[in-house]
Amino acid sequence: MDNTTQNVAEQFIQYLNEENFDKAESCLDPDFKFIGVLGKREGASVYIKDMKQMKFKYEILKSFTSGEDVCFWYIIDMGEKSTEASGWYQIKDGKIHTLKVLFDPRPLLDK
Repeated sequence: MDNTTQNVAEQFIQYLNEENFDKAESCLDPDFKFIGVLGKREGASVYIKDMKQMKFKYEILKSFTSGEDVCFWYIIDMGEKSTEASGWYQIKDGKIHTLKVLFDPRPLLDK
């Protein structure tokens, strides 16, 4: 792993936290795929459209790298609730190609 790999993932998180969605989208491959506990999205523009509405904030607690993959353990602030989660960023040619996010959704589903 080189610093570029980790930096694109960290930069992506920073742009989301700053609500700079155009720059966040520039970190994604146009054919980006998101796979999460509560759903899937295909396409960078589709994913960013959702992020513009949700405006989640991220606090990275720990990062791990392997080859071109970056994994973060972070707290995702979803507005009324926060959760600890893990995000696996698969990076190809300097762009995030796939993001898989895992967390326990039960606290979010409780009304």
